[in-house]
Amino acid sequence: MLEEFKKFALKGNVVDLAVGVIIGAAFGGIVTSMVGDIIMPIIGAITGGLDFSNYFTGLSKSVTATNLADAKKQGAVLAWGSFLTLTLNFLIVAFVLFLVIRLMNRLKAKEEAAPEKPTKDQELLTEIRDLLKAK
Repeated sequence: MLEEFKKFALKGNVVDLAVGVIIGAAFGGIVTSMVGDIIMPIIGAITGGLDFSNYFTGLSKSVTATNLADAKKQGAVLAWGSFLTLTLNFLIVAFVLFLVIRLMNRLKAKEEAAPEKPTKDQELLTEIRDLLKAK
């Protein structure tokens, strides 16, 4: 059973998947930082300091706080601003991932379309053929 597990764990697809997950997690962190540290502050500046993450609706009369953290302590709240922020984050991550995959597909297509450079043997054979045709 241990030998069978080794074969499974060391297959190329499993290792490729593990590398993809690790790179994806790191990429997700970069995009999350881009959204939180660059895009959302710009949106906040354009909208006059609007911070979506602090928008909520209290679900009981006991919720009288003006910020989300205190409101959650007072009772049930519908934190729709946080949901809106996370949805925007998802859309940006999905769009950036789309752009990266699109770029990779274009590079792959260019690589496939580029003619292969002949090997030295092929070049030599071509020269010999041309010399024989010339005689």
